[in-house]
Amino acid sequence: LILMRLSGKVAVITGAASGIGAASARLFVREGCRVVLGDIQQKRGAALVEELGSAAVFADCNVTREEDIAKLVDMALQHFGRLDIIVNCAGGSVMEDKPVHEMDLDVWQRTIALNLLHPFLASRHGIPHLIKAGGGSVINFSSLKGMMGSDRPAYAAAKGGIISLTQT
Repeated sequence: LILMRLSGKVAVITGAASGIGAASARLFVREGCRVVLGDIQQKRGAALVEELGSAAVFADCNVTREEDIAKLVDMALQHFGRLDIIVNCAGGSVMEDKPVHEMDLDVWQRTIALNLLHPFLASRHGIPHLIKAGGGSVINFSSLKGMMGSDRPAYAAAKGGIISLTQT
């Protein structure tokens, strides 16, 4: 059933080339939304744009870099004239995310940047445009690990931070 609930809306989606991000992009376009897809997976992103047609554009985007996030927001404005929805879906963990006393600081910082810094950056750059559009939505993906803890403490801490950031 297609209701066109997002007709006329524009969304920026991080982590859009695969998984939940790609599924979100497909659903949003089916519902009438135009989307800016951000991801580091260029081939998959290009294939998804080909599938979705003129309702989608892709940007090579490392979500841990503020300038890449700013570029996504700018693309929404340049290609589609507005921004209504921010979907922060990029994220993940690495095997080196191990007990705190064994973890390298670099692993902690990369995991926090990927999972928690990026929703902050996307919100920081995007929310002013949501306000200009008369309102909008910020959708942040988290995990049960953010409420329960995990054997991957950096990932769990970041996901818990997303929950708190979203509530705030």
